[in-house]
Amino acid sequence: MTQIVTPYKNQTTSKKEQVAAMFDNIAPKYDFLNQLLSMGIHKGWRRKAIQLLQEQKPKTVLDIATGTADFAVEAMKLNPVKVVGVDISAGMLKLGQEKINKLGLQNKIELKLGDSESLPFSDNSFDAITVGFGVRNFENLEKGMADIYRVLNKNGMLAVLEFSKPGNFPVKQVYNFYFRYITPFVGKLFSKDSSAYTYLPESVNAFPAGEEFLKILLKTGFNDTKCISLTFGIASIYIAKK
Repeated sequence: MTQIVTPYKNQTTSKKEQVAAMFDNIAPKYDFLNQLLSMGIHKGWRRKAIQLLQEQKPKTVLDIATGTADFAVEAMKLNPVKVVGVDISAGMLKLGQEKINKLGLQNKIELKLGDSESLPFSDNSFDAITVGFGVRNFENLEKGMADIYRVLNKNGMLAVLEFSKPGNFPVKQVYNFYFRYITPFVGKLFSKDSSAYTYLPESVNAFPAGEEFLKILLKTGFNDTKCISLTFGIASIYIAKK
């Protein structure tokens, strides 16, 4: 059973509700803080994930936990007919829509308010699905992955990008210090939400990374699973097929 970590420990609302509220709170500074805290490395990680989907030549792509739509925009490099982004935060989607409009991609990318555990799509709807830094925010990880499996076409491909826990010295020690002390301090300074960037390292620590997540993928029906380590184990891309 995956440990449930929530952003606001003094609240009795569900993790799903808390995560939606948290992202609404930090939405205005989200892109800025992503760039600052990752020093831009996250862009290369997304590019790598999209490159891994190129062999699929997907015509329809679903980006779950799309946030401000960076992954959905990156997916346009696959030359799909349609990209749909889903997120539970209306605040993040508003900023994502502004970004899409600015890029002139509103006829190619559609954003929807939706829940990863009960996706508003019929079975076998998408050739490829991406999730960037979102699966650790699922309230019920197995239920979420099972619904992703449901809406993926037969022989379709899933690419999940998520933080990992590096194990080698000195990366592990530097990473833990940065995540435990620097990230919450900078996040609080700019976002004014003291809980959001404390929740980040806690949620990463609680997430069943590596082989454990591959087991969950297999359990929920996926096959041909693979974990690709990125930047000394700071993040991983998980690839799976239906």
